[in-house]
Amino acid sequence: MAASPTNPYSEAGVDTAAGDLAVELMKSSVRATHGPEVLGGVGGFAGLFDASALRDFRRPLLATSTDGVGTKVAIAQAIDKHDTIGQDLVGMVVDDIVVVGAKPLFMTDYIACGKVFPQRIADIVRGIAEACSATGTALVGGETAEHPGLLGPRDYDVAGAATGVVEADAILGADRVQDGDVVIAVSSSGLHSNGYSLVRHIITNAGIGYGDNAADFGTTWGEALLEPTRLYTLPLLRLIEQLGSSAGSATQGAVHALSHVTGGGIAANLARVLPQGSWVEVDRSTWSPSPVFRVLSDIAGSTLESAEGTWNLGIGFLAVIAADKKDAAIAALNAEGMPSWQVATVGFGARPAGEFEQGAKGVDGGAVRLVGAYADGAK
Repeated sequence: MAASPTNPYSEAGVDTAAGDLAVELMKSSVRATHGPEVLGGVGGFAGLFDASALRDFRRPLLATSTDGVGTKVAIAQAIDKHDTIGQDLVGMVVDDIVVVGAKPLFMTDYIACGKVFPQRIADIVRGIAEACSATGTALVGGETAEHPGLLGPRDYDVAGAATGVVEADAILGADRVQDGDVVIAVSSSGLHSNGYSLVRHIITNAGIGYGDNAADFGTTWGEALLEPTRLYTLPLLRLIEQLGSSAGSATQGAVHALSHVTGGGIAANLARVLPQGSWVEVDRSTWSPSPVFRVLSDIAGSTLESAEGTWNLGIGFLAVIAADKKDAAIAALNAEGMPSWQVATVGFGARPAGEFEQGAKGVDGGAVRLVGAYADGAK
């Protein structure tokens, strides 16, 4: 009797049936992000998004962003918990779009893995889809690729790209920033998705396992370190709309610039959205970094200040606001469940003596430094 034919692709380590099952498991969560603008359903070669609404814009500009989650995925793999990584991905990608004042339209994702475990892939995509829904973004497509031999069987990485739209005369940025503007901080939910190579280095050197109990957090270390990234898009878009125009400016809103505090920390990311010739001193005494930053610094035997170029230290976003609207902005963000407070005022001209950070990530913008000592109590 002739032997059953074998599948050479399966013998090479690629399981197409597992990939098909993963798609079936994720379909419902992906479809939940689709409004009438999304055509074609799930599984097409290309996602389709009806752009007819752009005709209502005077001069629509498309904004795009792409990113990943970094080595935070190693912790998810270590404790086999994959349902929050997707929110991290959306936070890193979609929240970059709102920086210019753009409303997100759609997103695509890419998952590369050593072996497809259908339920794990579905958990990742469900997290992406739920976060897309929470930011008003349609998840219109994606790809899961099996890379045996390149990645270990349980290894994976995630990435995504998103597109949004903003009216040309409504773009936020350095050209709107004025002398005397107020810088408002919006709190983070923790580490977000930056600086995890340092986190993992600290944990490994301390001999801590991700399954070990973390007494300071009332959970395991792995669960504490997987706290998902806070999503800022819709609250910030509502803030832009709510504040309207500032005093003395009939055409510009009171929100002048936004900064997403990701890799590089507070000073570097704020400097990117300030104009040349401006300077800001961020007052550390206005907040207390979250416990996770203090505990990790204590374990490493280092200071919070030494991690300022790596971690967000409790600030996920910064908003540069017209001074006459600062109280309204803080009240609006607090009402959205986004704890906010003033950390600085923008100055122009001669700046105080001392070193400032400037020219971050290829942008020769404003000059920023952190001053003072962090508050002791929880903010």
